[in-house]
Amino acid sequence: MHIRDWPTAERPREKLLARGAGILSDAELLAIFLGSGLRGRDAVQTARDLLLAHGPLRQLLDRNADELAQLPGLGPARACKLSAALELGQRHLAAELERGIALSDPTSAGRYFAQRLRARPHEVFAALFLDTRHRALAFEELFAGTIDGAEVHPREVVRRALAHNAAAVMIGHNHPSGNPEPSAADRAITTRLQQALALVDIRLLDHFVIGDGAPVSLAARGWI
Repeated sequence: MHIRDWPTAERPREKLLARGAGILSDAELLAIFLGSGLRGRDAVQTARDLLLAHGPLRQLLDRNADELAQLPGLGPARACKLSAALELGQRHLAAELERGIALSDPTSAGRYFAQRLRARPHEVFAALFLDTRHRALAFEELFAGTIDGAEVHPREVVRRALAHNAAAVMIGHNHPSGNPEPSAADRAITTRLQQALALVDIRLLDHFVIGDGAPVSLAARGWI
C-alpha cells in the first residue's frame, strides 16, 4: 500500500500540517524528507529500515554526506539535501544568538549547546558569554579532552568572560557515551566555576550536559 492510500490522518505530511512536526516519529520525519521509498517499500518503511540498520537517528545523522550517500534509500542527491538541512538547523540556532535575542528560556540555550557539541567523539567544554540582558556576546569552545573527560580551568573561563565584558555565563559539555546524567565531577566543577565567576561579579546561569535526548540542565535541578 502506498502512503497516498493510507487514511489521511495517518499520512506524515498531513499529520505535520495538522498537528506540527513535533508529533511525528523519527521514521515519519525522515520519510517526509525521502519523499519515496525503495522499490516495493513506502517512504516510511524505507526510513524505518534505515534507522534500524544505521540508527538511531543521532548516529545516522552524525554521518557526513559521503557516508550518507552510500546508504540504501539515500544516494548522493538526498545525502546532500540532508546534510544541508542539518546545517540550516544549526545556522538557525546560531542566528537566534547573533540577533541578540535574550535567552530567558534555557531550552533554546540547551538546544544550541547540543547542536554544537553532541556529535563530538571526545569531551568538549564550551561557554556562552552573555550581557546584562542575557543576550549572547560570544560562544567559545574552551577545553577538549579524551572520551573520558576534559580538564576545566576556572581561571581561563573567568579570563574569557572578562575579555567579553560578560555579565553572565552559561557553560556546557558533552558526554560522548550518550548518557547525559551529570557526574559528581560535573557538579564539582560547576560549583568551582560559580564561585570563581562570583568573585568578579559574573553570574553562572546554567550548566548543560549533552548526551542522547534532551540536554540536562543543572540549574533546573537546583544545583546552581
